[in-house]
Amino acid sequence: MATLDFAPGNTTQRGAWIRDFQLVDGYVHVKSTGVRFKNDWQLWKDIGRWFTYYAFVRLHGLWSHLSGKTGPRIYFTPHRPRPWYILWAATIWGGMRFANSPEAADAAIYFEDQTQASPPPPHHARAFNFGVGNVSKTYVAEAMERAFGYPLALDPTTHFGEAVEKGEGNGLHDGHVVQCPTARLEGKSYQRVIKTEGADGWAHDLRTACVGGKPVVVFVKKKPASARFSIQNSSVVVKNPGEVFSRAELAQIESFCAEMKLDWGGLDVLREHESGRLYVVDVNKTDTGPAVVLSWKDRARATTLLSNALRSMVLR
Repeated sequence: MATLDFAPGNTTQRGAWIRDFQLVDGYVHVKSTGVRFKNDWQLWKDIGRWFTYYAFVRLHGLWSHLSGKTGPRIYFTPHRPRPWYILWAATIWGGMRFANSPEAADAAIYFEDQTQASPPPPHHARAFNFGVGNVSKTYVAEAMERAFGYPLALDPTTHFGEAVEKGEGNGLHDGHVVQCPTARLEGKSYQRVIKTEGADGWAHDLRTACVGGKPVVVFVKKKPASARFSIQNSSVVVKNPGEVFSRAELAQIESFCAEMKLDWGGLDVLREHESGRLYVVDVNKTDTGPAVVLSWKDRARATTLLSNALRSMVLR
């Protein structure tokens, strides 16, 4: 196995960015989560697009400072978000600053990429996401059933028909359809198949960014139904939550965030085409993005909305 790693065994998410990654057999691995990307032309094309967005965010943050719109200081623990996380972009965009200690901060945010972890004491009166220690698929499904009143998870040993088998880890994108009944594999979760596609054959994901436990932006992702588990999207557009969800559904999403104790994070929400029901299939408390296929207008709009919501959350 060919491996290139500039910081073997190191996943501290500090120092040079290259320390966060390793190249293994033609795939780029994110060391903190285990997520991997094929090292091909598409990846480097996406990285190039991201760098232009990174520069855009930096310039906007500089303009905010020069315009006297300096925002609050935020202390992140145990890690400070890297620039490819939406939380970093929202912080910089609005002229907010990183604090080196909770004493020097206006608020503290727990930021940890691991699927299951133990948040430390917040040491601050305004503390966010410190109750989110578990975002495994099984835990998310349990919280969803409590909030929405109907199940997502199923028992593969007794269910008859199709099911989605996926790893418990965050951001793995390893879901695939299996036929049940089947044996339950260790480290896997099992969910019902949520078909979002209509007659046109396009699947839709409703990536819902929440701040303060409320939906702020919905990234409507479109891809072929045959590639519903792929990380690649054919198109992505930005919508306001009210354009996508009813008032009752927004209340259900807020109830779900309360169940998860999630102040900041991205929800993967699916609307089943046949029943119209919503299902939250994944939670990412350290969501990356915005998606590189977004138009510049939508990227700026989404980042502005999230930055304003973040400022309001940490100051209220």
